[in-house]
Amino acid sequence: MVQVAGGWLCDMGLAGWEVNVVTADHDDQRALRILGVRGHHLDSAVSRPVYGPCLQALAVQAELYCADERVRRMVHTIAEANMTDIRVWGETWPGDFEDRADLVSHRLSSAARAFKAQALVAASAASWPAETEEFRRGAIRQLALA
Repeated sequence: MVQVAGGWLCDMGLAGWEVNVVTADHDDQRALRILGVRGHHLDSAVSRPVYGPCLQALAVQAELYCADERVRRMVHTIAEANMTDIRVWGETWPGDFEDRADLVSHRLSSAARAFKAQALVAASAASWPAETEEFRRGAIRQLALA
């Protein structure tokens, strides 16, 4: 998550947004704290009600979305509010999203690149932050889960 969306999340926090990250691995929170975001464990996040209208944006890893029904249900609930920018990253494109996906690029601020570089070190990732982060954005084709 830090490698793919860390700069975007940091920039959103710097802009005054309340940024929350839900992960299956919740052991080490240092990278998230460096980015200025709050971490939550997936198990506790999916057990609480989703307040879709207050959410402005959501980014989800495609592989996690496809593999975990709880994540799909949470994203569908959020999408039903029809007010959230849903961004997806990963190698696959979820089958229940519309075929057409828009590429969305976020150019990181200098501050976000600096914080992301430190977060990557904390997460033991051996890469340097790029100037942009890219996501795909699309609508869910069918809101009802089978």
